[in-house]
Amino acid sequence: MRKIIPMAVAFTAMLFAQGARAQTNLQILYDFAPDRQFVTTTVEGFYNDNWGNTFFFVDHDFNTRDDKNKVYAPSGTYFEIARCLNFWQGTALAPLSLHVEYNGGVYKGYEINSAFLAGLDFFVHSIDFRNTFNFKVLWKGITYTTQKAPLQFTFVWGMQDLFGLKGLRFSGFADFWWEDHIVTSGLGDKFLPDISLSHTVFITEPQLWYNVGRHFGCDNLNIGGEVELSVDFGGTRGFRARPCAGIKWVF
Repeated sequence: MRKIIPMAVAFTAMLFAQGARAQTNLQILYDFAPDRQFVTTTVEGFYNDNWGNTFFFVDHDFNTRDDKNKVYAPSGTYFEIARCLNFWQGTALAPLSLHVEYNGGVYKGYEINSAFLAGLDFFVHSIDFRNTFNFKVLWKGITYTTQKAPLQFTFVWGMQDLFGLKGLRFSGFADFWWEDHIVTSGLGDKFLPDISLSHTVFITEPQLWYNVGRHFGCDNLNIGGEVELSVDFGGTRGFRARPCAGIKWVF
């Protein structure tokens, strides 16, 4: 999967910059990592209201290949939906929200265990809302999985018009959580499987997008990409850096 826990408020700065309206976008990214080299499409949506906001995304990895190594179908689908509840907007407690979330999917015929999360979100921002930061402390329960601690810590950021360049956006998230899972270096064989047990997962995905369409009357079009930096994520032991590049269309 391209990503696991991107959070709703990563969009907040962009929404304020565009008049605080809801947003749906489509991203098409190619993953250049040697162990991937396939296309992922992501549909994301963010919608705010008087009671808080809702965020969701659906990933499709296109890596099911025929005997000629030609891709003909998605190899995995992953879904997340999160709701921030804030009934006290306009008060001194406005930066603090309640957060509930569900994650789940399937990859190459194997289910990704469902995860249920709940906790607190703390939001800070610059005066003009162009720079936003969120810190989340969440209880996380994963079905059919043991955990040393049922917790996840998440940091989300968004920086609009980076370095004063209008249309350049730097955003992303970082997650750390506890989950007992099998990892491998990918170097073993059927006689030496090279597997071990890990108890934690770390992943961060900084993204950089430029609104190139603003130069020819099409503000919907963005070009850019991300780098997935992870430790013991997706069954792979140790640190990995997986760069992606592509386009984003904002509806």
